[in-house]
Amino acid sequence: MKHLLLIRHAKAEPDSPHGDFERALSAKGIKQATELAGKLNQYNIIPNAIVCSPAMRTITTAQILAKELHLSEPHTDPAIYEASEHTLLKVINLFPDEHDFMALIGHNPGISYLLLGLSGEIRDVPPCTAILVTFEVDSWQSVSPGSGSIAYYTSPKEAN
Repeated sequence: MKHLLLIRHAKAEPDSPHGDFERALSAKGIKQATELAGKLNQYNIIPNAIVCSPAMRTITTAQILAKELHLSEPHTDPAIYEASEHTLLKVINLFPDEHDFMALIGHNPGISYLLLGLSGEIRDVPPCTAILVTFEVDSWQSVSPGSGSIAYYTSPKEAN
């Protein structure tokens, strides 16, 4: 069985003089990521490793989660930035099989479309949302559209 924690990066600053790729997390985003780590820890939803987009806001989200969950440094994959659900699925299919539980931190609309494609469910995915999707497969290469089911969902909007 494989477990995938899909996460949309935390709240970012509205713009950066250096462009979208360099947008930093806002103070609210830093707080969101720290609170998300607390929720994941509380429910023992702790991946083996984190893979994220190389955009500043996803790297910072990943670093906060890795630190709070006592994980190794996140890996970046340039294919995740502005990726379609098809590209994200290809990234997942290349995850190492020795890890049964991986986290992928990316951007919308790709994360939302990937979730729909994997689980058949439409969910609201505002910044710093985390969704645990499980798959009855032994290899990441076997993860395919419709093969997942949602086991856990949390969003900052739930608290509002």
